[in-house]
Amino acid sequence: MRAFIASILRHWPALAFVTSAAMLAIAHAFQTFGHLAPCTLCLYERQVYWVALPIAALAFIASQGVSPKVFTPWIGGLLALIFLTGAGIAIYHAGAEWKFWPGPTTCSSAGGGVSAAGLADLMNGAKVEAPRCDKAAWVFLGLSMAGWNALISLKLAGWTIAWTIRGRSRKP
Repeated sequence: MRAFIASILRHWPALAFVTSAAMLAIAHAFQTFGHLAPCTLCLYERQVYWVALPIAALAFIASQGVSPKVFTPWIGGLLALIFLTGAGIAIYHAGAEWKFWPGPTTCSSAGGGVSAAGLADLMNGAKVEAPRCDKAAWVFLGLSMAGWNALISLKLAGWTIAWTIRGRSRKP
């Protein structure tokens, strides 16, 4: 088990990059092939992974010894903060779905806005329902996509913190 953990930590920046890209690909697949339109909070959750991609690439470069070791803890800390932000957004989203607290008024049953294009569609007879942040569109093993994203984001943050601490404790 110790060798497995060491292997993950040794390759963590690349794994963080690949996981972030995979999360974006999965979200896009649900949207394209599953016809599940993202709500406002879903889009915020995706933005976190878009921000994480270049930072994970920088972490990979730093882990290869290309940059001075002094940057590695800063890059690792920034990447962990990004993933923790993603977890926070996903927890908020999942909580709105479970009705623990209200979701944003722009995409929950408490209210919402209508775009000009949406209004034109409605006037032409289309039945348009905007994606709602307070209703889970997909559930697997009792967790919505937001719930799974919260768990994955927390895992990513934990591994990033472990990678950062391991990098600081290693002797140059």
